[in-house]
Amino acid sequence: MIKVIKKDGTKEDFNVQKVVVAVNKSAYRALIKFTDEELDYICRFVEEKVKCMHITEIPIAEMHNVVEGALEKVNPVVAKSYRDYRNYKQDFVQMLDEVYKKSQSIMYIGDKENSNTDSALVSTKRSLIFNELNKELYKKFFLTVEEIQAIREGYIYIHDMSARRDTMNCCLFDVKNVLNGGFEMGNLWYNEPKTLDTAFDVIGDIVLSAASQQYGGFTVPSVDEILEPYAEKSHRRLIEKYRNLGLEEEKVQEVAWADLEKEMEQGFQGWEYKFNSVSSSRGDYPFITVTAGTRTSRYGKLATIKMLEVRRKGQGKEGHKKPVLFPKIVFLYDENLHGPGKPLEDVFEAGIECSRKTMYPDWLSLTGEGYVPSMYKKYGKIISPMGCRAFLSPWYERGGMEPADEQDVPVFVGRFNIGAISLHLPMIYAKSMQESKPFYEVLDYYLNLIRKLHQRTYDYLGEMKASTNPLAYCEGGFYGGNLGLYDKIKPLLKSATASFGITALNELQQLYNKKSLVEDGQFALDTLQYINDQIDIFKKEDGHLYAIYGTPAENLCGVQVQQFRKKYGIIENVSDREYVSNSFHCHVSEDITPIEKQDLEGRFWNLSNGGKIQYVKYPISYNKEAVKSLVRRAMAKGYYEGVNLSLAYCDDCGHEELDMDVCPKCGSKNLTKIDRMNGYLSYSRVKGDTRLNDAKMAEIAERKSM
Repeated sequence: MIKVIKKDGTKEDFNVQKVVVAVNKSAYRALIKFTDEELDYICRFVEEKVKCMHITEIPIAEMHNVVEGALEKVNPVVAKSYRDYRNYKQDFVQMLDEVYKKSQSIMYIGDKENSNTDSALVSTKRSLIFNELNKELYKKFFLTVEEIQAIREGYIYIHDMSARRDTMNCCLFDVKNVLNGGFEMGNLWYNEPKTLDTAFDVIGDIVLSAASQQYGGFTVPSVDEILEPYAEKSHRRLIEKYRNLGLEEEKVQEVAWADLEKEMEQGFQGWEYKFNSVSSSRGDYPFITVTAGTRTSRYGKLATIKMLEVRRKGQGKEGHKKPVLFPKIVFLYDENLHGPGKPLEDVFEAGIECSRKTMYPDWLSLTGEGYVPSMYKKYGKIISPMGCRAFLSPWYERGGMEPADEQDVPVFVGRFNIGAISLHLPMIYAKSMQESKPFYEVLDYYLNLIRKLHQRTYDYLGEMKASTNPLAYCEGGFYGGNLGLYDKIKPLLKSATASFGITALNELQQLYNKKSLVEDGQFALDTLQYINDQIDIFKKEDGHLYAIYGTPAENLCGVQVQQFRKKYGIIENVSDREYVSNSFHCHVSEDITPIEKQDLEGRFWNLSNGGKIQYVKYPISYNKEAVKSLVRRAMAKGYYEGVNLSLAYCDDCGHEELDMDVCPKCGSKNLTKIDRMNGYLSYSRVKGDTRLNDAKMAEIAERKSM
C-alpha cells in the first residue's frame, strides 16, 4: 500500500477517491462537469503513474503533479483551475492582508470611490469591506494572468469587480409587468394595487428589493404610464365617495381631482424620502432613475407634472428645502407632443422650470436624429437610459439581433447589461509608441481581451439560478423572466448587452498631435470609428450584444492618471492634471459656449450608442429662456442632454445661490452643494465636507464648459 506524505509530514494511505473529490472541485470552479468516463480515465492514469514509480511513499506535491498531468489530458481548463488552487493558502494570506489594510482604511478614514455611498455608516463600511474581499476573489479565480497584467498596469479597467461574479449590471426593470395580476415578494403574495397610494408604496418596495440584487443603475421606464391606471382607479373611488356624501356633481369633480392631485404629490414625496434615506443591502443608496413625459391622458400628465413639482420644491424643513438626488429624472421629449403649441407643451414648461432650479430632469430626444429617435420614430419604442447613460442595443421579439421581417419589433423594457470594461486609450497609444507597434494592432489586443472577459461572464452568469433575483427572473421584471426558482438564467442573457467603455478621448488626441478635441479631434474620431467596426465584427461572430459606452469615470478619472504617470510619466495636457476627461467630452476647462460644446461633441454621438450623455454648463443664473433654448436645440439634434448648474444651499440660514462657497448672507461655510458627477448629480459638499474623491473635486474646480 502506497502512503501519501502530507504537507505537515503525516502519512495516510493513497485513496483514489480523494483524487475524484479534488478534480470535481476544480471542475466545478471552472463551471465544468466531468463524465463518468472522464473520471475513470483520470483515476486509471493516476494509479498507473504512481504504480510505475515503484515507491511506497509519495510526497503530496508530487501527487499533485500526477493529478495535474491527468487533467491536462482530459481538460486543460480544469488543469489550470487545479493548478491555481494548489497554492491557495499562500495566496490567501497575501490577499487577506490586502483586504485587512483596506478594511482598516474604510473603518477609520472612509471611502470616496462611489459618491452614492456614505462610508460613515456601519452598514456601508461592512458592505465596502465585503466588496474588497469579493474583488480579490474575482481577480484570483476569474481572471487570467494577461487580464490581471492589463488591469494592474491600467490598459483596461474592469468596472465593479466586487459584484460581477454575483449578478447583472444596470437595467430597465419592467415594474408594470410585475404589478400586473399580482406577484410574490419575500414569500408573501402582493395583490395588484387598487389605488394610487398603494401603488406608490408597492412600487417603492419592488424597486428597493430588486435594486439590491444587482449593481449599477436601476431604471423604472415610463413611470407616468405605470401610474396612469392606478390614478384612474383612485379617481373613480374618490368620485364615488363624494357622490355618496351627497355633493353636487360639479363639486364632486372638483374635490375628487384635488384629492387625486394630493395623493399623487404625496406618492412622489414618499419615493423621494424612501430612495434617499433607505440604503440597500449593498450599503449604498440605489441609483434609481425614472423616465416620463409622453402620456397624453389627464392622469399621465398629472403624474409627470406632480413628479417635477415635488422635485422642484425640494425636501427639508421650512426655509431649508433642497432637491434630493434620487430618483434621477429623465424627460422623454417628443417634438410632436412637447413642441410650441403642441398638446404637452405645459408638461415641457414644467420640466424646464424644474431643470433650471434643480438640474433634473435630464432630457432625452425621441424625435431628433440618431439611434434612440430612430427606434421611436420607426417602432414607437422608447429606449430609456439605464442609470445615468447606458443604452440597450435592439433585440427583436422574433429575430433576436436582427429583425426577422418587416413586422418584427424591438423590445427594450425588461432588459439589462452584464457589465462594462473600459479601454484606457491614451495608455494604449503610449504603449504602441514605446514598442514601435501600430496603434490599432495594440488596440486590437485589448479589445480581444475584453471580448474574452465578456464571453466568460455570459457563460458564468448563465449558470446562476433564478432564485438569486426572484422579482426579475421569476416575477417578470426582466424580459422572459417567468422562470422557476431553480431554473438557470441563461435563456435571459441572450438579450443582455455587454459594454466596451471608452475614456479620455481628449487626452488621446493630445497625445497624438498636441491638440484638444476643440482644436482637432479627427484622430479620436477615427479611433472610435475603428472600435465600432471591430465591435460589429465581434457581435456577428459571438452572437452577443456588445455595446460601446462613453465611460462616466468617477473614481477612475484619477486612477487612470496615476496609472499613466507610473508607466509613461507626466505629459503636458495628458497626465499633468489630477484627472482625465470623461468619454468623448471636450475638456472641462475649455472656454467655449454651450452651443459650441453641443456641436463639437456631436461628432462622436452616434459612435457611442451603448452609453452617452451630452451636457453643458449654464453660467446664466436660473435663466429660464436660455435653458429652454439650449434644451430645444439639443432635442432637435437628437441628444440626451443634461443641464449643468452648481447648486449651493446654506445649512445655517437657508440661503441658496449658484457657485457659492461661503454664504454671503450669514458668512457660513456649512453648505450643501450639488454638482453633476458625470451623467448624474452628487453632493460635492454635505455640511461642509465632500463625498467626492480628490480627482473629481479638482475637475469640478476647473469647469468652464461643463
